[in-house]
Amino acid sequence: MNRLGKKANETLIEMALSADGEECNGPETISTAGSEIPSSSEIDKRHQSKDSIFFRDGVRRIDFVLSYVDDLNKEWEKKLERRKEFESNLQKAGLELETEDKKESEDGKIFFVKIHAPWEVLITYAEVLNIKVPIKENDIPPMVENPLDCVLFPLRLPENVMHPEPDYFTAPFSKDKQELFLINDESTFFSPSMRNRIVNYILTRCPYGTEEGKKKFGIKRLLNNGTYTAAYPLHDCQYWKKASDPNCDSERYTLYMEWARFLRFYKEQPLDLIRKYYGEKIGIYFAWLGFYTEMLFLAAVVGLICFLYGLFTMDENMSSKEICDPAIGGEIIMCPLCDRDCEYWRLNTTCESSQYSHLFDNVATLFFAIFMGIWVTLFLEFWKRRQARLKYEWDLVDFEEEQQQLQLRPEYEAKCTQKKRNPVTQEMEPYLPLTSQAVRFCISGATVLFWVSLIIASMIAVIVYRLAVYAAFASLMENTQTLQPISGLLTPQLATSVTASCLNFVIIMILNFFYERIAIWITDMEIPRTHMEYENRLTMKMFLFQFVNYYSSCFYVAFFKGKFVGYPGAYTYMFNRWRNEECDPAGCLIELTTQLTIVMAGKQIWGNIQEAIVPWICNWWGRRKARNNPENLYSRWEQDHDLQTFGPLGLFYEYLEMVIQFGFITLFVASFPLAPLLALMNNILEIRVDSWKLTTQYRRPVAAKAHSIGVWQEILNGMAILSVVTNAFIVAFTSDMIPRLVYYYAYSENEDSPMSGYINNSLSVFQISDFPERNEPKENPENFVICRYRDYRYPPEHEKKYLHTMQFWHILAAKLAFIIIMEHVVFIVKFFVAWMIPDVPADVKAKIKREKYLTQKILHEYELEKLKERLCQGDKGATEKEFIATEGRMELSRAM
Repeated sequence: MNRLGKKANETLIEMALSADGEECNGPETISTAGSEIPSSSEIDKRHQSKDSIFFRDGVRRIDFVLSYVDDLNKEWEKKLERRKEFESNLQKAGLELETEDKKESEDGKIFFVKIHAPWEVLITYAEVLNIKVPIKENDIPPMVENPLDCVLFPLRLPENVMHPEPDYFTAPFSKDKQELFLINDESTFFSPSMRNRIVNYILTRCPYGTEEGKKKFGIKRLLNNGTYTAAYPLHDCQYWKKASDPNCDSERYTLYMEWARFLRFYKEQPLDLIRKYYGEKIGIYFAWLGFYTEMLFLAAVVGLICFLYGLFTMDENMSSKEICDPAIGGEIIMCPLCDRDCEYWRLNTTCESSQYSHLFDNVATLFFAIFMGIWVTLFLEFWKRRQARLKYEWDLVDFEEEQQQLQLRPEYEAKCTQKKRNPVTQEMEPYLPLTSQAVRFCISGATVLFWVSLIIASMIAVIVYRLAVYAAFASLMENTQTLQPISGLLTPQLATSVTASCLNFVIIMILNFFYERIAIWITDMEIPRTHMEYENRLTMKMFLFQFVNYYSSCFYVAFFKGKFVGYPGAYTYMFNRWRNEECDPAGCLIELTTQLTIVMAGKQIWGNIQEAIVPWICNWWGRRKARNNPENLYSRWEQDHDLQTFGPLGLFYEYLEMVIQFGFITLFVASFPLAPLLALMNNILEIRVDSWKLTTQYRRPVAAKAHSIGVWQEILNGMAILSVVTNAFIVAFTSDMIPRLVYYYAYSENEDSPMSGYINNSLSVFQISDFPERNEPKENPENFVICRYRDYRYPPEHEKKYLHTMQFWHILAAKLAFIIIMEHVVFIVKFFVAWMIPDVPADVKAKIKREKYLTQKILHEYELEKLKERLCQGDKGATEKEFIATEGRMELSRAM
């Protein structure tokens, strides 16, 4: 029954090398050895549906497809030899091939090699890959029904969609114990995703010859050198209609109808079907994204309530009342906001902006900042529980990391010419010398630092733009009559902030475009040893860059703008030329909100355009010729060939996009309570866009296992801790919360209205005659004697002229105290919540123990029955002591 060699545990490369002397068919032939399937000459191709996932015989399933173009260039003969050798070794490994001539293809240029894995190959590699398969139906009673099920019924999907397979206890497959497993039909026992995973495992290890004294192997190299143009598993049908073949499950159609359409946005996701069709790695991503979106609902509701509180109390805000009052704000003359060209201005010109700033700068801001610190912890802890449940349901409990992830990368083996003995396996393995590693890491580190420096330089350029154009905006708005009606709403500060934010967003997108390619290049240059190392290194480089790129401008507005301005007559200058920016009299928080909104919303809109519209246009352009042909001439493998490739880094970019968004709604959420609501709306769309493009616009990805979201979990934990610090600093230093509280409790003189007089108190006095020539405005038509500026300094007639007052130091001490208290309170609550919530639910722990117990029991009973049969047959090797020992092991297992 074993077609793969003499030993069951023989590796693919050993089998291929041991078969070097055997004759085999060339790549243009169909392997039918060992079966009574009719040859292609006996089948009338005209009656074979081209929209099929089976060989021409209609029996053997196509598990993988290779394509190539037979171009007559200088490397044509070398590519032909590689293909012959590679396909010959695939056949030696037991795979069956069937080639479609280029004359059969739609454009008359492409050859397609269809690959089928017979039963013997599947069971051999199922054991190698430790694939778990059904051993017994699950006898654990289902969970008690949720009393809210009747309310949530409109959100539910049909049972056959949510749970496409019965629930089984599973065990790793073993060729020698096949009768233990519930094998009803060999053709359907292994799901298509398992089959393509097994075939991909073989393809990545199959040798194709020796070049330059080195053994070459793996489909990835053949794709890189152009020997093959594509390698992919097939979708099981067209997404808009079911397959005509009754043997096809049409799962792609089901996914499209129930999951990938936007009109189903309110429905739950069919995670089990996603996992069955695409594999666990993609399944765990959509599970995480769905759970993140569910948790965002709570944060969005609380954020909306805080925003509405600011909206409804806007008219009661004493600060904006005083600013808007002609008798108060109208009489306060403010110092010019730029040198020479700017004029003196009245405080009440910022009336509207001060009112709008109250929407985000109010007492609810403090509550929401603390709430989000706790929400982040709840999200991460409850995700651990959801992940633990998925690990059990998807048979990932004992899964460490897939062998394909831990195996040496082909690129590592190819580029590392030196070898040393592995202390564990005692086999010679390639390795990269320490000196070479050090040089590569230095080059990589220097490149990353250069690009981070480039981001900082671009941010400084945007700051210079802010400083340079402010005077132009101020002059334009004062002298242009058409802008007078909106001058109260669109102040020079706001106009500068909006245009600078848009410019910053464009720069961010341009730098992203180039750095993504640089990051991949330097990671390749480092030659990581394993696939896991490669992904982790690339993840950290990309995240570090994206973190600085997206958040640097927000950090500037939140923590630096308006903090190092100086005062009239002694302003601080950048490069001794441009005067540092000042905050609006109502505070910098409204500008941080503007910056955050533009960058966050712009990124989400641009991301959805890239993810949905670009692949659709590419596919439309690629299929423009095929649309004119009859459907029966456009084969299933050609239809999938014309789709986009969901590469090995496809999920990496999806995670990166969501983690950057997670930073926006946690690091700066105190400035914009509506950020979770924007993220929620985006994610509802994101789930359907991702599912739509994966189901309709991309080739079917090779199934891969993953038991968690990987290194992203640690990144989220780090951002959760950092968010507590940033929000504490935003409330303390960016908002006006602390200065108002200090005034309320320590400096207010009006018991009936404690906040009256706050604006006057927060503005210092400057004598215009003290202006140096560099700062003094060109014109003073109303002959003002004094002007006001935002700071806490002594007036000109005081002996400590223009030095900081005691109130300034009181406020600074209060800010520092607030940061320390808020951080400690939130961290204590976070760690207490994390300690209170177990990572694995109690019922999942019980199910895991139950499954392990039943699996051991079934295996032991099987061994006992086999031993009894040997005793009955007179096998001298089966002694009575062995029989007693086996029974004892069963009793010990029951006791445990």
